[in-house]
Amino acid sequence: MNDIPQDADAVLRLAAQSMFDVLASTAQGAMVVNRAHRVVWISEGYKRFLPALGFRDESEFVGRRVEEVVPNTLMAQVIDTGQPILVDLLTNKAGTFLVSRLPLRGPGGEVIGAMGMVLLDHPETTMQPLMNKFACLQAELDETRRQLAAEQSRNRRPKHRIIDFVGASPAAVEVKRQARRVAQADATVLLLGETGTGKELLAHAIHAASRRAGKPLVSVNIAAVPETLLEAEFFGVAPGAYTGAERKGRDGKFRLADGGTLFLDEIGDMPPALQAKLLRVLQEQELEPLGSNEVVKVDVRVIAATSRDLEAMVRRGEFRADLFYRLHVLPIRLPSLRERAEDIESLVEVLLEDIARRGGLAPKTLSAAALRALTARPWPGNVRELRNALEQAFLMSDEAQLEPRHFGLKDPGVPTPCALGAGLARGIAAMPEPPAGSPAATAFHRTPSGEPQATWAHDRIEDEAFMPASMPASMAATGQAATLPARKAELERAAIAQALRRTNGNRMAAARLLAISRATLYEKLAKYPELASG
Repeated sequence: MNDIPQDADAVLRLAAQSMFDVLASTAQGAMVVNRAHRVVWISEGYKRFLPALGFRDESEFVGRRVEEVVPNTLMAQVIDTGQPILVDLLTNKAGTFLVSRLPLRGPGGEVIGAMGMVLLDHPETTMQPLMNKFACLQAELDETRRQLAAEQSRNRRPKHRIIDFVGASPAAVEVKRQARRVAQADATVLLLGETGTGKELLAHAIHAASRRAGKPLVSVNIAAVPETLLEAEFFGVAPGAYTGAERKGRDGKFRLADGGTLFLDEIGDMPPALQAKLLRVLQEQELEPLGSNEVVKVDVRVIAATSRDLEAMVRRGEFRADLFYRLHVLPIRLPSLRERAEDIESLVEVLLEDIARRGGLAPKTLSAAALRALTARPWPGNVRELRNALEQAFLMSDEAQLEPRHFGLKDPGVPTPCALGAGLARGIAAMPEPPAGSPAATAFHRTPSGEPQATWAHDRIEDEAFMPASMPASMAATGQAATLPARKAELERAAIAQALRRTNGNRMAAARLLAISRATLYEKLAKYPELASG
């Protein structure tokens, strides 16, 4: 007699149940976490790990956020992305485990939680050959990276590309557009911006995108070189030029950069006496080494950078006007972090990953509250200060998720309706106008100043696409007036739905369009699960 069901759905249900039964019986332990990242259930086998994690019994463990009770867990990532992590090694104070993490989905396909299973505890004994191979591969990768970095340093190759300038805000996109454009020219580039905004990174990126990419990139921080040595540093020294000079002489930075690019950082600190000599090299592409009467031709493209106001220095007589005009051919102003706060989330992700990789540590994530707290800061030191704060919190904390307290900050709270409305309005303002006569055109119009404004004709919604799922059918049918909170919710839901449609479901792009962080968008999608699963 055939016990296998005949219809496909029944076979799938049987296979899923059988697979779950096998995993449950062979796993060393299992847990279930809900959409809010809170542990809702643990198996009997999992309870034996609780003492090593610092808990006396199940009551202290269940109900808390998984990031708080299981160091280095990636369960939150599985819930947020909906992607399983079938096999992984988890190491924390309880030991090293071979684990599997699977998203749990509701009837509509939306992620409602995740299940984690400990497949093996102490895999270092049962999987010793695989662990050794993994350790060898990791060591080889680290050594290759070290050799590549040493090779780049020896051959003076660029370390960054334009894509490494992280950010998708309008200000960041414009900087990258300008960088690509000036990379194709040979004229002098002047990078302007506050300290820590990424001027050196962009200089490397411009060189890497130019026709000179195969030639040397030589960097000089003018503020770091003693004034008495600057001329020798730039133009080189002829043999026996002065007492103590090398017998063979020494090439200066211009000679070393011949055919390539010379990056002059902190050009505003250059002493007046040297400014005239630099001007001649820029104009004539020739120089005289210190102590020599020989004129040497060079082919060098100069990229200069400064955090000072050169125009004001020219007016005060502190910087030569002719040199300023020679440098100010292709200026690029780098925005401060305050001017592109929407890029902080992307920067945090990249910086945390880099900190973990450089230190050989397990990756860590940032909570939505911590992201709000960091975004609210002014960051006078810009990206450099942000990295310092992240690295300090990363290394001083044992937890896998960083909270505001790790940065000495308080959660500024979820954006108020007014703040959220302003963010939505900025996002909607950037959206294309809907076709005249369309349902969307009846829901939104623009004021004479160009600002988007919602239109509520006869106190009811004209387009049912803008109705929240929670609105009673009687209200929709009769045109019953909605309350102000309900109307705000309708506008919020409609704007999020529209942004997701325009970005084909790309949540990071939708968050940028709405001028809110991705973490805030996830919080909003939890209120509207029908949008999250769309």
